[in-house]
Amino acid sequence: MQNKISDVLLQNWDYAMDVEDWSPPLSDALDGVNSTQASWKPQGEAGNSIWETVNHLTYYKDRLLRKLKGLPKQPELESNDDTFTVTESGEEAWQKAVQQLKSIHSQLREVIEALEEGAYDWGGSGHAPGEEVMSLILHDAYHTGQIVLLRKLQGSWPAQRSF
Repeated sequence: MQNKISDVLLQNWDYAMDVEDWSPPLSDALDGVNSTQASWKPQGEAGNSIWETVNHLTYYKDRLLRKLKGLPKQPELESNDDTFTVTESGEEAWQKAVQQLKSIHSQLREVIEALEEGAYDWGGSGHAPGEEVMSLILHDAYHTGQIVLLRKLQGSWPAQRSF
């Protein structure tokens, strides 16, 4: 039996946010994080906070969602660094940021579910939709690892996990 490409993408999309596979999903990495922990940064100028990383992930998910749905593009930013910007503070704002990330992830899941076998055949310029989705899955996995490391450095990651 052969799976549709969307089935494979959906499986990995779910691994990225909600389902434990080789690594913790993003939802587990964010579970129990409060605004103070989300704002914490390791020493050094190159480190981003969990909150900054969440905003970065949300930006790129929203960008792909808009593209695949044919919606207007987001305003252009000066650089990738601008996608990590946090402009609010406090527990309510943090919870809103996490909810926005999860909502956009869920909306993208619906779009991915509708992709057909031609998801990797693209007549236009740039990458095919399936390639962009897979790239975003890998992007999520990379940044989820960073979030887990930040939590370990700040002592907020469980010493032992059950999955």
